[in-house]
Amino acid sequence: MPEIFAKDASPATSDPNKVDADYARQGEYVGESGDKKLGLQVIALGDGKFEAVASKGGLPGAGWDKEKPRERIQGELVDGKVKFVASKGHVGWLADGKIAVKTPDGQDAGSLKRVIRKSPTLGEKAPEGAVVVFDGTSIDGWKGGKMEGKLLTQGALSKETFGDHSIHIEFRLPYMPTARGQARGNSGLYVQGRYEVQMLDSFGLTGKDNECGGLYKASVPSENMCYPPLTWQTYDIDFVAAKFEAGKKIKNANITVKHNGVKIHDKVELSGPTPGGKLKNEEGPGPIFLQNHGNPVRYRNIWVVKK
Repeated sequence: MPEIFAKDASPATSDPNKVDADYARQGEYVGESGDKKLGLQVIALGDGKFEAVASKGGLPGAGWDKEKPRERIQGELVDGKVKFVASKGHVGWLADGKIAVKTPDGQDAGSLKRVIRKSPTLGEKAPEGAVVVFDGTSIDGWKGGKMEGKLLTQGALSKETFGDHSIHIEFRLPYMPTARGQARGNSGLYVQGRYEVQMLDSFGLTGKDNECGGLYKASVPSENMCYPPLTWQTYDIDFVAAKFEAGKKIKNANITVKHNGVKIHDKVELSGPTPGGKLKNEEGPGPIFLQNHGNPVRYRNIWVVKK
């Protein structure tokens, strides 16, 4: 979809029970078209408009052929169904969790069914000896941020600081169908308050350093593993802090990130803090910072294993 900035007033909801009719139509679909397996990510754009992103072989992280270009197909609501017209004239009709594919002359050409993926680490319990930073019972360990029910809101800074560590965090991006680009569910996890792993509703987008899973201004994810908005997602991160001797840095920090169970960064070196963090120098331990960009992103089940 066009990666442009939306007005700050774009409506947003963090509550899955307060969504429009288009919400149930967006999501991920898998099936066959002709003799080829196909994955389709359907993005709600507001007012009955949609975009479908077609991946040959399956979905990102689940079989898609990275060597083949993804086709972006526009769609709109027609008589209660969403109609998509692909570049070669094939037509897809989405209704009741299924997409029926027709040839240009109206013959059956395959079908796809909606699937709902869950991260394999969703709900993972903190191992023995881990520091439970947030478990839904209290925000005593945080500065800023608030509790919404048993969830933590954006803008929170942990009181405890960390050096080398692993972190597990679960996050849920808001539904903002009329927003675009960096205005669509923006937040970020700053490891040590210095290095941002971007959080953004970039479901179906390219996968850039400023999109979900990107190391902001530092590294693009190997795959865009962003699930649809209002779906719980996970980051599982291994972080090795920068090393100093007599106040001089002798080794860069490095980071490994798994997004929804798929490794998207592998020991990426970080030459310095990324923009927007709380700490500008790299020496010493630092906190967890959950960026506030004005969008209602929610977090739960945050724990750290110190190394």
